[in-house]
Amino acid sequence: MAFVQESCTIGGKEIIVETGKWAKQSGGSVVVRCGDTSLLVTATGSQQPRDIDFMPLTCEYQEKFYAAGKIPGSYFRREGRPTTEETLVCRLMDRPVRPLFPKGWFIDTQIIANVISYDKVHPTDVLAMTGASAAIHISDLVWDGPLVGIRVGYIDGKLVANPTFAERKLSTMDMVVACTKDAIMMVEGEMHEVGEALIIDGMLFALEAAQPLIKLQQKLRELAGKPKREFTKPVADEALFAKVKELGLDDLAKAMATREKKKRGAAISEVHKKVAEQLTAEGQPWAGKRKDVDGAWSKLVKKHARSQTLATKKRIDGRDLDEVRPITIEVGVLPKAHGSALFTRGETQSLAVATLGTKYDEQKVETLLGDLKKQFYLHYNFPPFSTGEVKPIRGQSRREVGHGFLAERSVARILPQYEDFPYTIRVVSEILESNGSSSMASVCGGSLALMDAGVPTTSPVAGIAMGLMKEGDDYAILSDILGDEDHLGDMDFKVTGTKVGICALQMDIKVDGLTRKILEEALGQARRGYLHILDKMNQALPAARDELSPNAPRIITVQIKPDKIRDIIGPGGKTIRALVEQTGAHIDVSDTGVVSIASSDARSLEQAQALISGLTMEPEVGQYYSGVVKRIIEIGAFVEILPGTDGLLHISEISNERIRAVEDVLKEGDEVIVKCVKVDRDGKIRLSRREVLEAKPGPEEINNFVV
Repeated sequence: MAFVQESCTIGGKEIIVETGKWAKQSGGSVVVRCGDTSLLVTATGSQQPRDIDFMPLTCEYQEKFYAAGKIPGSYFRREGRPTTEETLVCRLMDRPVRPLFPKGWFIDTQIIANVISYDKVHPTDVLAMTGASAAIHISDLVWDGPLVGIRVGYIDGKLVANPTFAERKLSTMDMVVACTKDAIMMVEGEMHEVGEALIIDGMLFALEAAQPLIKLQQKLRELAGKPKREFTKPVADEALFAKVKELGLDDLAKAMATREKKKRGAAISEVHKKVAEQLTAEGQPWAGKRKDVDGAWSKLVKKHARSQTLATKKRIDGRDLDEVRPITIEVGVLPKAHGSALFTRGETQSLAVATLGTKYDEQKVETLLGDLKKQFYLHYNFPPFSTGEVKPIRGQSRREVGHGFLAERSVARILPQYEDFPYTIRVVSEILESNGSSSMASVCGGSLALMDAGVPTTSPVAGIAMGLMKEGDDYAILSDILGDEDHLGDMDFKVTGTKVGICALQMDIKVDGLTRKILEEALGQARRGYLHILDKMNQALPAARDELSPNAPRIITVQIKPDKIRDIIGPGGKTIRALVEQTGAHIDVSDTGVVSIASSDARSLEQAQALISGLTMEPEVGQYYSGVVKRIIEIGAFVEILPGTDGLLHISEISNERIRAVEDVLKEGDEVIVKCVKVDRDGKIRLSRREVLEAKPGPEEINNFVV
C-alpha cells in the first residue's frame, strides 16, 4: 500500500490524515494529526459472520502515557483498564458509527484508537471519531460513511469549531457533533444554561464545518482504499411477514394496549410464542426457522407501534405525545445520609444520595493533561432487578459510565463555587426501576438530594428524555419516552436544564431529513417538559435546606500568610499531625495559605481553629499574652507567647520592684502573663510583666495560644 497523506483546515487548525505506513495488516489504518497530537486508528473485521442476531462492534480508545512523555503512576507502571474518560470517548466513537453499518452485518468488527502523541493543546476525542470513520472508509468493511466529529464552542458571541483546551475555558458551550455529508448523527454536550436556538445553530454549524473532512476521507479512499468485501444484505421474507401479520396482528394490538410495562411485555410474549409455534410446527414452510420468524415478529411489533402512534397521536401507554408520566418525590428518605431523594416518574425510579466530604475525599485522576482532582462526582448504578432481570454484577458497564457522566455534567452546573463551599461532593444514583430514561431521573434525584443535604445550589435542574417517530413528512415528537419507544423510534435525545436554559444534551439520530423546524419543535417541547418536572420538584422541596445535614462535616477556612504555612506543617509534617491527633479535625493547607478545617464536632473545630490561629498569629504591640518561660539568661528570660514565637522579658520588666536576679522570680516552665511592648524591625519582640502587674488585665484581655 502506497503512503498517502491529505490535510484540510477546520476552525483554523490543520488536520492531517495519512495511511500506508502504520499497521498495514489491519483492515484499515490511519494516523490523524492536529498540532502535535496524533492518534493511530485501526478498523478490522473478521472474515466470517457469526450466527447471531446483533452487530458485534467494539470500539476501543487508549491513552498511551508515553504520548505526553509520562510514566503511568500505577503499581505496575503500565496502562490498565479503561478510565472513565477513555470509556466516554469509546462511546463517542461507537454511537455514530454503529448505525452506518448495513442491517445483517454480523461480522466481528473492532475499531481501536491509540493516542500516540499529545500536545495538551488539541483534544483527542473528535480526532478519534474522525479517525474511526477514515479507518473504516478505506478498509474492506461495508458501511454508509464517512462521518466527522466536530466540537463546537461559543466564545465571545461566535461559534468556534474544534476549540483548543484554552479556548474551551472561555466557552459557554462544549458540544460534540457527529456529521455525515448530509445529516447529523449524534450530539453530546454541556452548556451554561443556553437557549435552544443557539444549540440548533451549533449543530448546523458543525454540519457545515465537517464538509472538508468528509471530502478528505472520500479522496483518501480514492487513493488508498481497499475493495469492499462482498456483502449481501438479508432479504426480507415478505410471505413470512404477511403470515405473521395475519396470525398475530389482532392479538398484538390488544397486548400493546396494556399500560403496565411488565404485563404488556408478558402479553406480547404470549402472542409471539403462539404465532411462532404455529409457523415452525412440523410440515410448515418455516419449520426449523425460528430465528426468521422472530425477526418477522419484531418487524411487525415495530411497524404496528409506530403506525399507531403516528395515526392516533397517542402513545403505547395511552398518553398524549407531550404528556409526562405521573411524578412522586420524597426527600430525606435515608436518616443517616447527608441528603437523599426518591424520585419516581412512571415506572422509572431513582434513589439519589448526596454525601459531603473534605479535601481528603477528592477523586484523583491521572490523565495525559496531568494529575487532576475532582471535587464533585456522580456515580450511577443500574442493577438487573431494576428491569426484572437476573444478571451477574461485574462492575460498571460502559452504559452506566455514560449515563452517569450525562447526569454529572448536568448537576455540576448548579453547584456553588468550591471557594464558597469547600466540600468534596459525591452523588450516587441507584436505579430501582427502569422504563425510560433513568439518567434523567438521576439528574432530578441528584439535584433534590443536594438540596436536601443543604448544599447551596444555584437552582434546581431537571431532565427529560424525548423521542421522534418519522415516516415521510409525518412525524411525532414524544416527551418522556418509554423504553419501548426508545427502541422503536428514529431519534432519542435527553435534555437537562434549569428555568434559565439548557445545561446538557445528548442526542442519537437514526433517520435523515431532520429540518430546523423539527429540531426547534423537539427542543421547545423538551423545555416545556423539563419545566413541568421542575415545578413538581419545587413542590417537594422549594429550596436548599437552610442548614447542612447534622450528619455532614462542618468546614471552616482560615486565610494565613503563605510564609506561615511551614509553621502549621512543621518539620516532616510533625506539627499538623499533632494538631489532627489532638483535635480530631481534618486539616488541609493549600499553597495559597487557605487552611481548611473539617469536623462534625463543633468543639473540635473551635479547638483546631484556635491552635492554628496561635501558630500563625503575629504578636501585636499592646496585647497581653499568657506565655511560658523557655530560657533564663543573665539579663532576663525568653518567654514563648505564641507557638514557636519567643520574646525577651528584660530583668527590669519582670517586677515593679528592683530584683537582684531573674531566678528570684521566675524559673523555666513557669506560666507568666506578659505584655508585648515593642517589635523591632528585625522581628525581635520586647515583653513586660511590670506593666501587667500595674494594669491588672481581665481574663478576656489575655491571649492564650501556647498549649
